Amino acid sequence: MNKRFNKSPLNKESTTPPDIRIIRRAVQQALDEDLSHGDVTTNALFHRAIPARATIVAHHRMTIAGVAVAREVFLTLDSSLHITKTINDGSTVPAEARVLVVQGDARALLKAERVAVNFLQRLSGIATLTAQFCAAVRGYPTKILDTRKTTPGLRTLEKWAIRLGGGKNHRFSLGDGLLIKDNHLALLGSTGVDVAAACRLARTAAPHGLRIEVEAKTIPEVKAALAGKADIILLDNMSPALVQKAVTLIKGRALVEVSGGITLQTVRDMAQAGADFISVGALTHSAPAANLSMDLSAQRGRRGRFR
Repeated sequence: MNKRFNKSPLNKESTTPPDIRIIRRAVQQALDEDLSHGDVTTNALFHRAIPARATIVAHHRMTIAGVAVAREVFLTLDSSLHITKTINDGSTVPAEARVLVVQGDARALLKAERVAVNFLQRLSGIATLTAQFCAAVRGYPTKILDTRKTTPGLRTLEKWAIRLGGGKNHRFSLGDGLLIKDNHLALLGSTGVDVAAACRLARTAAPHGLRIEVEAKTIPEVKAALAGKADIILLDNMSPALVQKAVTLIKGRALVEVSGGITLQTVRDMAQAGADFISVGALTHSAPAANLSMDLSAQRGRRGRFR
């Protein structure tokens, strides 16, 4: 089998936060959305600095993602805030764990609250669901992959959350991998180009280093993909029994990816059937938000930088 590997400008393995410029861009866009006309409530009620402590709490067991982003939200609004990061991104915490503690002017804390918690809820929800899928296939060599079904503008952050949850990233963009899907095949078929010919065409024109992946919905399409020497065959919407039949046919001549309506109830069956990879769009398009909130309390007698 061809051993060429996909390349990406981003690290698909690292669990360290994305480039600070990416985080700041996302944070600034979110703050512009929430504070385009200021915080009229806070401005009306508080005319001077109020020393306070904000504590962000997780209300159920979850895998934390987004502390680095929430931190940037607070510091963007007030660089003098004192932040205690109590939980690291990627950590699994029990209910009522303190995730982040921030001290300083309550006016900045109030303005940052919703944006900071929104990022934590969204990203921790993705990381938590990913961790559940990874746990479901434990004991098998199968890798859980994400998809490009991400929130526009937040793909890098959401794919980071996938990695924090133990999953792996598929393509970051259309330039990050050559994947021949059903719509490509339908258009090619209308011109007389079949699956095998499509693989050969892609091989000839593909940038150096990119593997050729092709979608197959039936066993005949699997055979055609093998004839075209595809590097990866994506088995779409097949039952576990049909996946096992396809894996037996492929016999290691290509890597096997499975996708299409995968749930926590079915993912282990797919791993048992022999899938090398299982891609799950629900990790990003349907992950429930994690339940976190921020509690605020006044700090009497605090002055200066409120430390």
